[in-house]
Amino acid sequence: MSKEAIVVLIKNMLEASAVTLEVFFLTLLFSLPLGLLFASLRMSKYKFIELLVRFYLLIMRGTPLILQLIFFYFLPSQLFGYGHGLPRFWAAILAFSLNYAAYFAEIYRGGIQSVPVGQHEAAAVLGLSKSRTFFKIILPQVVKNILPSMGNEFMTLVKDTALAQTIGVMEIFRLANSSASTNFSTLPIFVAGLFYLIMNSVVSNAFSFVGKKLDYYH
Repeated sequence: MSKEAIVVLIKNMLEASAVTLEVFFLTLLFSLPLGLLFASLRMSKYKFIELLVRFYLLIMRGTPLILQLIFFYFLPSQLFGYGHGLPRFWAAILAFSLNYAAYFAEIYRGGIQSVPVGQHEAAAVLGLSKSRTFFKIILPQVVKNILPSMGNEFMTLVKDTALAQTIGVMEIFRLANSSASTNFSTLPIFVAGLFYLIMNSVVSNAFSFVGKKLDYYH
């Protein structure tokens, strides 16, 4: 590739990275609270609700994300018999959010159950309400416990945004594939990989910083 083509490629990559970041942040915006909701329902004392949520988590964690993207993109047209389904971008957000909410739910559940029961009992003795106990005592400990697992999921999400190309969302990897085909060069693929590496470096450093802030023992 010529220098001019490389400059144009990097410019286009920067524009496409905005779409990738939109997918990343919108997925987190919806999946983090959804995951907490599913975690609480997963631990429900009502067996029917628990089994229903467990079945949902099994489907979302047990089937490929690429299949879920295709499913949510084409489902409306299959149900109602017209159109092409949801807009590509929002179909991707829906699939990513529901998929990652399932993983976050299990991480939340593990973190909540790792907090000793004595913490709840001590809060009850002090007269704290359940909501105050959760937000003031339990949640800070849960955040510290789940931080490494959440960091892994955040970094995986950065890479998984490449799957949005499956339904035609113009993110970094789709642009790289298109450019590689047009220029008969694998350079765009490697440039895309560099963009993902930079983004994941930022995520990794952010979690390392938060981890140090929450390191009560040092």
